[in-house]
Amino acid sequence: MMWVSILILILLFSAAARKYKKSEDNVPTGIASFLEPLIVFVRDEIAKPMIGEKRYKKYMPYLLTVFFFIWLNNIFGLIPFLNGANLSGNIAFTMVLAVFTFIITTVSGNANYWKHIFWMPGVPVPMKIFLMPIEIIGIFTKPISLMIRLFANITAGHIIILALMSLIFIFETTWVSPISVLFSLFITVIEIVVTAIQAYIFTILSALYFGSAVEEHEH
Repeated sequence: MMWVSILILILLFSAAARKYKKSEDNVPTGIASFLEPLIVFVRDEIAKPMIGEKRYKKYMPYLLTVFFFIWLNNIFGLIPFLNGANLSGNIAFTMVLAVFTFIITTVSGNANYWKHIFWMPGVPVPMKIFLMPIEIIGIFTKPISLMIRLFANITAGHIIILALMSLIFIFETTWVSPISVLFSLFITVIEIVVTAIQAYIFTILSALYFGSAVEEHEH
């Protein structure tokens, strides 16, 4: 399913690129008219505010890839009877994405970022010694929280639907089936919204970590 989602993303954005090449005035048409507002949203509402006007551009490819990749795979996870489609419900999948964010944050860290971790300015020396191990632990808890948040939120919805449908077998009667189906449908509608929300949260938190890594002292 990962390969399928990668292929779909390549096809979508290749088609959008061809639309722009054919358009003389750069007005998006077709699939490009759907993708452009999302790209602009990631740029203007996530990358620029979290990272800054000067440095956001080099992180845009990763942020856009993560946003659309997670969103598409979350949608696949809602398709009934599609075995192996629930990638975001696999903690190994979310761990790899979190590791990528961790690596980029660590590599991007400037002197000010590491100074605030190992020898925080503006506080007494005893407090610096106390805060240093906490900040070092924080380097690793950030990607762990990314990993668990995405995994848990996607898995929780599927577990709730499974539990609701299981009521039919627990009570051993078909009379409870209308209630189970209606509540399952309600949770499924909520999950459709959650697919986009979780992609947004993962992307904005990644951008926030990148922004803290490249932030200058005067900011």
